[in-house]
Amino acid sequence: MEYTFRAVTHSPGIIIWRIEKMELVQVPEKSHGNFYEGDCYVLLSTKKVSSSLSYDIHYWIGSQSSQDEQGAAAVYTIQLDEFLGSTPVQHREVQNHESDAFRGYFKQGIIFKKGGVASGMRHTETNTYDVKRLLHVKGKKRVIATEVEMSWKSFNLGDVFLLDTGKTIVQWNGPKSNRQEKLKGMLLAKDIRDRERGGRAEIRVIEGEAESDSPHNLQIMNGVLGERTSKLMDGPPDETADQEQKSKLTLYHVSDAGGQMKVTEVATTPLIQDLLSHDDCYFLDQGGTKIFVWKGKKANKAERQAAMSRALEFIKAKNYPITTNVETVNDGAESALFKQLFQRWTVKDQTQGLGKVHTKGKVAHITQEQFDASLMHVMPEVAAQERMVDNGSGQVELWRIENLELVPVDPEWYGYFYGGDCYLILYTYLVNNKKCYLLYIWQGRHATQDELAASAFQAVNLDQKYGDEPVQVRITMGKEPRHFMAVFKGKMVIFEGGTSRKGSSDPEPPIRLFQVHGSEPSNTKAIEVPALSTSLNSNDVFLLKSQSGMYLWCGKGSSGDERAMAKEISSVIGQNSQRGSEQIVAEGQEPIEFWELLGGKAPYASDKRLQQTVSDHQPRLFECSNKTGRFIVTEVTQFTQDDLSDDDVMLLDTWDQVFLWIGKEANEVERKEAVVTSQEYLHTHPGTRDPDTPVILIKQGFEPPTFTGWFTAWDPSKWSEGKSYEQLKKELGDVAAPVTVTSEQNCVESEKIYQSFPLEDLVNKHASELPEGVDPSEKEKHLSDSDFIDIFGITKDDFASMPRWKQLNLKKGKGMF
Repeated sequence: MEYTFRAVTHSPGIIIWRIEKMELVQVPEKSHGNFYEGDCYVLLSTKKVSSSLSYDIHYWIGSQSSQDEQGAAAVYTIQLDEFLGSTPVQHREVQNHESDAFRGYFKQGIIFKKGGVASGMRHTETNTYDVKRLLHVKGKKRVIATEVEMSWKSFNLGDVFLLDTGKTIVQWNGPKSNRQEKLKGMLLAKDIRDRERGGRAEIRVIEGEAESDSPHNLQIMNGVLGERTSKLMDGPPDETADQEQKSKLTLYHVSDAGGQMKVTEVATTPLIQDLLSHDDCYFLDQGGTKIFVWKGKKANKAERQAAMSRALEFIKAKNYPITTNVETVNDGAESALFKQLFQRWTVKDQTQGLGKVHTKGKVAHITQEQFDASLMHVMPEVAAQERMVDNGSGQVELWRIENLELVPVDPEWYGYFYGGDCYLILYTYLVNNKKCYLLYIWQGRHATQDELAASAFQAVNLDQKYGDEPVQVRITMGKEPRHFMAVFKGKMVIFEGGTSRKGSSDPEPPIRLFQVHGSEPSNTKAIEVPALSTSLNSNDVFLLKSQSGMYLWCGKGSSGDERAMAKEISSVIGQNSQRGSEQIVAEGQEPIEFWELLGGKAPYASDKRLQQTVSDHQPRLFECSNKTGRFIVTEVTQFTQDDLSDDDVMLLDTWDQVFLWIGKEANEVERKEAVVTSQEYLHTHPGTRDPDTPVILIKQGFEPPTFTGWFTAWDPSKWSEGKSYEQLKKELGDVAAPVTVTSEQNCVESEKIYQSFPLEDLVNKHASELPEGVDPSEKEKHLSDSDFIDIFGITKDDFASMPRWKQLNLKKGKGMF
């Protein structure tokens, strides 16, 4: 086995083998992403997760591969799993039905080639030009290109096609293909040029709806394919399972006592972790779209090894398509995808953030480290883990919704929130002397429907007033995020009902009880709870306020920090009473009056608190769409900043928060539906999610570190430098004339003559309002020299010599962006 898997190193990356005459043969790196339909492959992905390594093994089955090759791939997968200590997650992949995870390894796309090892097909060497093929390109985020018959019959109106003749690659864009598909097609063409032809090939582009604009390129295509005689048809729709279907989960127990497979249904949604016993194996059926196999640590070896083949029998018995995706996971080394199907998934002895440990049955001694917010912008990953953009010392403005309008709240009442009200809180902080904004929308539990609607409407108004820059965070009462609490420096009180409006007719209840949570200013709040003994909890501090005075009750499990914070808060709650007049009561030494105020002594939660259980959920990125009337969520695995495209709405799920990222070119419907989208996502999530999970709305170009920290190597200047399809196309030169394209080619701008237009036609104009022929990204080039100096205060030459980011800032400030 050592020899078979000699290529396995323990460094992150992927290794691919092809089955050749039943042996494993490694595929050279430059051929990664190319798969022959007649073959089977085994792929090993190694990832570093904190200090340990995690492995995924995928075996890929070509549509024309033999049964023997498929069997060999499955056997090598089991052997590789054992070789790596039975910790990898195994995946069965069938051509054209690959999992999101598999597609995620090949950023530029996957190419399916005809033939295979049996017909003498080798993985190509670089710089071979003896190629003639037509590739049908499908998919928006992760593309798949399939070799199809070299004929116009293979074309349709909705997709992108690449005609590759070795020295020339012609990209033909269907009239109904979208910008994202065209961009991905072009990136794939450039990848073929650079990786397979050593950069020596030319790329040409034909827009299907304007073929007459590129007669020379069409001539090349007709020379290879012959003249087109029939009309082209619409392409088949992309098949996707909707979220509703994926949320139907069924867990089955599997045993093969006496060699017969016996499958018993255990439970349906919602699933909990305790249903899985270490002694057994289970199938988890995700609405027929995917089957997971879970192998218990103590299950016998034969049962564990047969798990994958048992899953294939199960698929047959259920009459599911043979292409159904299968993933097998080992007890203790489950994939993120598997864990998030359960309502709660905790890992023993796992620490999170600032030293919180999960241990069962005993209370571990925890040291709370002071949280250093100055690291936030230097280390966005810390900001993301801690959900903090800074330490809360920025500027705060607070409004209450009154008669559906915004009414400023007097600063001395900042931190008081009433369950009958809705509030907007604008938080301003500086990063490198640039103002950044968070707009919190706090919605009381007892606010009216009208007030809730008005809070959303007023948030949009406020957002526009600040140039669409604020990050919007919706907060449901009682679910306040840590940063929100930090803003009020530990003096935050939530009253169950009522309102803080002037002339409020509701009398204050004679007896009120508040539970104080928190150990330092950045995480403390007092929440009003029913004034009954049953509300008490030994782990916290409570304030009991009556007309005769105030009791500060300290539970046995409360810390000195919590008691100190409770004293601070008591001065806020007991505004009319004298400072320091509260009576401190230790649990177990309460005076009779204390119990009388709470309606008599009664049992309450007095067991030692389990340390806060840490849900073990990896962040996940999705593309959301409900354009077809069905709610479709497509996961983008191995995600990077490049996966956030201008015309998309993307959803980043970090389990206790959901971010909605809105691209600047996203259509109006998607923008408006964004929040509905996030609620729909939570509602249809198979893990039965809390519908009050905070939803954070982010606009492209204004991402806070709590968002960017989930992406490795986030580039803040990318949006100004990231190239769109149009820019890439422009870089390829004039597509109608024969041009040899090299990777280094740049457009020589000085030779182009730009027509001048009056100021009022260009300043503060949307792209659609500009005169014909004006590129929205180059408006300034259409100004006359004198108008240019009037607007920018410098000459065109001085402007041209400035760094790009300075140019952009100047253009934004003058309405020329």
